[in-house]
Parts: sequence; C-alpha cells; structure tokens
Amino acid sequence: MADRAWTGPLEKIDDCRWRIPKSYKREMRVDAILYATEKMLDHIKRDMALEQLANVATLPGIVSYAIAMPDIHWGYGFPIGGVAAMDTETGVISPGGVGYDINCGVRLLRTDLTYDEVAPKLEELVDALYHLVPAGVGAEGAVVVKSRDEFEKVMTEGARWAVHRRNFGVPEDLECMEEYGCIDGADPDKVSKRAIERGMPQLGTLGSGNHFLEVQVVQDIYNPRIAKAMGIEQAGQIVVMIHCGSRGFGHQVCDDYLDVMEVAIRKYGIWLPDRQLACAPFKSPEAQNYLGAMRCAINYAFANRQCITHNVREPLRRSSAPVGESWASASFTMSPITSPKWKSTSLTARRKRSSSIAKVPRGRSRLVTLPSPNATATSVNPSSSQGAWAQAPFCSSGRKGR
Repeated sequence: MADRAWTGPLEKIDDCRWRIPKSYKREMRVDAILYATEKMLDHIKRDMALEQLANVATLPGIVSYAIAMPDIHWGYGFPIGGVAAMDTETGVISPGGVGYDINCGVRLLRTDLTYDEVAPKLEELVDALYHLVPAGVGAEGAVVVKSRDEFEKVMTEGARWAVHRRNFGVPEDLECMEEYGCIDGADPDKVSKRAIERGMPQLGTLGSGNHFLEVQVVQDIYNPRIAKAMGIEQAGQIVVMIHCGSRGFGHQVCDDYLDVMEVAIRKYGIWLPDRQLACAPFKSPEAQNYLGAMRCAINYAFANRQCITHNVREPLRRSSAPVGESWASASFTMSPITSPKWKSTSLTARRKRSSSIAKVPRGRSRLVTLPSPNATATSVNPSSSQGAWAQAPFCSSGRKGR
C-alpha cells in the first residue's frame, strides 16, 4: 500500500496539528495526531502511512495518542516517523514498531579542521576511510571479535566494551551518548545463534541502504551559543556524520521475534488490522524475551558506531598539521532513533509507567547548515554502484540497511 494515496479523514486542530479521529475505525482506542503544516499534507497523503498511524492507534494499552512527526512515510507496521506510548500494565510490545534496524542512529563528530586544510588530501582521506570502514550488504572485517564470550560482552556493554576493553576511543566519548553507550537489561541468552553469527563479523561496518559516513563542511551557524558548546564555531569547519545501526544482528533479532509474536497474537487473542504489528502483552514471556534480545541489539549498535568513530579519527589526523586534543571529538550524538524508552508520567492525575516506541528517520540539526544541493560532501552511499565513494549531496538515500 506504499504506492496508494490516503483518503481518510483529517481534522485540523491548529496550524501544525491534525487529527485522525478514533471514530475513523471502530477498533481505534485513541485519536491519531499528525504534526505538519497544511502545505505538507499533499506530500504526506501520497502513501498509506497515515493508515499505518491509525492502525497503531488500535494497539492494546496505547496511551493518549498515536503520534506522527512531519517526516512521516510508509514503514513496516508502524509508519516511519511514528511514536506511541504504551502502558506497561495493559500495553504490548511490537518488534515491527521498533523496526528491523534496532538503535539505528546518527553520530556527529566535530573536528578542528577546515575545508582548506582537508581539500588537498581529500582523495587520500576518502581512500583511507573506505578501507577502514567497510560498507555494503554483508560488509564485514573491520573489527575482529574472536569468541562468543567476547561477543556477549559487546551485547551487554555496548560502546563501553569498545572504549574500555578494546581502546576504541576515549572515556569522554561515552559522555556524548545516550545511556552512556550501554543500556541495562540486555540478555544474550534470548538471542538466536543465527543473530550472533551475523553480528560477530560486522562490527565497525556501515551496511547498506541509507546508511552512510560523510565528511561534511559547516556552511552556516544559526545559534552560535549552542553550536559553540558543541565545538562548532565557524563556517568551513569539518564535521563527520555517521549513520548506521545494529546491522544484520539487529535485523535477525527483529526477524526472530516477529515469528514469535505471530504465535503470541493468537495465544493472547489480540486482534490486529495489520499483521506487521504482531505483538505480545508487555509482561508476557514473549515480550520480555524480545526486550532482552532487543537491548543486546541496542548495545551492539552503540558499539558499532564507536568502532567506526575510532577508525575515522586516524585518517582525519593525517589530513592536517597537528591539532589540539579536541581535533575529532564526539560533540553530540543523535541516537538511538529506533529504540523503546521507559518512563513514569503523570496522566489525568495518576501515575503510569509507560514505554514509548519511536520509529524515526535520521535526525537533522538546525544549529548548522551542511552542504546545500550545489555543494558536495564526501560520502559513501552503499546503495550506489558497487558501494563506491562518490561526491554527493548531504542526503544519501536508500532502503533499509542491514
């Protein structure tokens, strides 16, 4: 249904919010809210993502609303750009809601380098990065994990494994990551042998689809105060953006538990308008097993981005004269963007424990402008022919990476 236009009801709340009323479908438990301007609606309605949003509103235990951000588009079960909060007492967990690329995220590294310093060595830099950060479907070989025992440490320690056990980076890197690069509750016993086989050789690799590593040039700064706090201080400054996730490991975890959830919806009598939303009650063994495995994939993605960060730094160091300690530090990290989070919230005068699921495209900072369409950034786009490096605009497009 990705190629069909949506024709359902959309009620205007204000200039930036639109409602799909729960009366649209008998099974909807809450309204669905879209954040967008009127000018964006024609584009949003070109596929059936809003139908997916309405379907999310039918899930048991959903809290308040099913929400979509302005960049909503067709996804797997959930629309990309969809957000839902679930009551942990009455709600469900859906692997399709979290997505295949668990903890897909974006990391931005600032440098003290300028374009003028890097430009003379650009070809050399590109060759080095391509060699040190393999890309493409099934890419492997960047970081060697020798045993199942060591891989279990990756699954439970995330980026902390990379920094503390393998010296990939410095402890300060962890301060720039959500959860300091490691989420609690990972359970390697809930991960399949096949997922481990796929994940062990892929650490430090980009994957395919819309995953990329780009050397970018800051063009404009909109908020100097905040930008300075992150070390971005001038036009022409070089930054590096990394977009990747949990590779074939996370993909396999999702695949494994979608099969489990197909059985669970029959076991627990859960009706769904779309089987891609297959789920299980939050407190059920099926859901808790999935959460244990899914957290392993979150930590894998944290470790993966940290390994890539480490392998990016040395080529950049060689691209200029000696610079200060902060020459390529992680000034901020936008991740994870496909992971559930838990928090207590006050709703209608009573406390609820809820989990929120967001399926989000990679973030973009409005603090700086990166290359415009007539500018270029050195980029790997694994979707292109032979996964070759190319001069490309800021956005590299593609399909689901794994």
